[in-house]
Amino acid sequence: MDYRKLTSQARGANPADCVIKNAKVPNLFSGEIEEADVAVGDGLIVGVGAGYRGREEFDAAGKFLVPGFIEAHCHIESTMLTPRGFAELVLPHGTTTVFADPHEIANTSSFEGLRFMREASEGLPVDIYLNAPSCVPASPFETPREILEADAIARMFSEGTCRGLGEMMNYPGVVGGDRDTWEKILASRGQPRNGHAPCLRGKDLNAYLLSRCNSDHECSSYEEALDKLRRGCWVMLRQGATEHNLAALAPLVAEDERRASRCMLVSDDLTAAVLHDEGHLDRILRLAVKNGISPVSALRMVTLNPAEFNRIYDLGAIAPGYRADMALLDNLEDFNVLRVWKNGRAAEFPRRGSPRGANLPGVSGNGCTLTADDLRIPARGRLRVIETVPGEVITRERIVDGAAVDGEFTACPSRDLAKMAVVNRNTAQRRIGRGFVTGLGLRRGALGSSVAHDAHNFSVVGMDDQSMLTAFAAIREKGGLVAADGNEVLFHLPLPIAGLMSDLPPEELLRDFSRLLDAAKRLGTPLPNPFMVLSFLSLSVIPSLKLTDRGYVDLAQGGLVPLGVQ
Repeated sequence: MDYRKLTSQARGANPADCVIKNAKVPNLFSGEIEEADVAVGDGLIVGVGAGYRGREEFDAAGKFLVPGFIEAHCHIESTMLTPRGFAELVLPHGTTTVFADPHEIANTSSFEGLRFMREASEGLPVDIYLNAPSCVPASPFETPREILEADAIARMFSEGTCRGLGEMMNYPGVVGGDRDTWEKILASRGQPRNGHAPCLRGKDLNAYLLSRCNSDHECSSYEEALDKLRRGCWVMLRQGATEHNLAALAPLVAEDERRASRCMLVSDDLTAAVLHDEGHLDRILRLAVKNGISPVSALRMVTLNPAEFNRIYDLGAIAPGYRADMALLDNLEDFNVLRVWKNGRAAEFPRRGSPRGANLPGVSGNGCTLTADDLRIPARGRLRVIETVPGEVITRERIVDGAAVDGEFTACPSRDLAKMAVVNRNTAQRRIGRGFVTGLGLRRGALGSSVAHDAHNFSVVGMDDQSMLTAFAAIREKGGLVAADGNEVLFHLPLPIAGLMSDLPPEELLRDFSRLLDAAKRLGTPLPNPFMVLSFLSLSVIPSLKLTDRGYVDLAQGGLVPLGVQ
């Protein structure tokens, strides 16, 4: 970097490489909006002010020039796209930097999956930083491909695969002083640490924050978020595809915008359809402003704050010495993105080819089976049932009288009671968890998925056993999502990369996903995306009742709980 050249450009003595003229620039340090020219040299912003000249000049014509958006917390695998496909969707919406936690693929493919994600993220016009998955498995009651302990996390850092510690989901282990959990935390010394502490308050929150895993995207109420903010936590206001927390949490900032300096807007889990149809962080910015947060504060929450939390201090602002990652917006209400610059140049994608990575991780566990006998549940006592909660990843436990036929508990469409099975696909051990769920609205048939957070074992849910067996057979070889009815596969969307992702271009994936949803609707479900809901029914670290390959899990009750209640 020739700083002598850059200082001459900053002084205006020599022309800058590029100047964006006549822009309105929201100042994230002072909170005001300036009218200025922005000069760029060698990919850095060298000057903000009047009268700059450039070898290239672009007239912003009074539009708003903002830093490129930064996603502080997401899981790329949730989009079912490779890093390239994900970047293709988010870049036009102003996102230029992403901090992704690849613990989904780490569960199914261990280091092979992590290396694939790193290699597949190289050379893109969106910077993708991977955080080290801290909880593989998410809890002792899930079965991943390989348990990743503290030495594995240290290796992720030493190999350069990851930076920063991914969300520490084992909050009981942190609070209780579990040795293995704390060794993982200490292995990330000197790195930013992401937290995950749903519903923690008071003294337990104090114990958790001793770990310096001091961000949290799991707040669901204003009171919880305020408690965490008061104790030094960076509060992530989440608006995902299923988890809609922004409206409840926006008053935290809207009533006192000083709090914006310690908050971020994140997506966590989004689908390709939401990214394509509604946008990425621009979508969340629109919702934040509609919910009373000022535009400049909202912008800070997707630019400067994520950069500072992740300790990248030359990112997230339009000021001298910052990277020239920028987006031009039409206004600060709709946040429509007109143009994107990456390192001072118009952002462009290299020609599409095969996904990077010498060895694409495949669908593990192809040898596992599911039989009719595996689905039989003797009718004894009453049933524990998972109750879904609209718009949330949390679930509730219900105790009901089961529907019984010939001495076996069965699904019951009239009561919206579906049978569910989770089959281990990650190791050679034969493990099958069985249970029931309400809230999916199926009238017949079954849905199947190789996407089941966080261990991503095979998951099938349905109104009859034959449909469940058909759905399982479809996903066993190539993974993916399927809708089945009896012996017929209505539609199957394969996910051959680790059972989580497709190498299709986004447009083709979206076309097939739309056909899949149409097939699911023919089975009666009214949910806009029942597969997203299904994917979270195995997430044992989120309250309350979940189903993994080990059986029913409720961490608040100590772990495994029985299906029947006497």
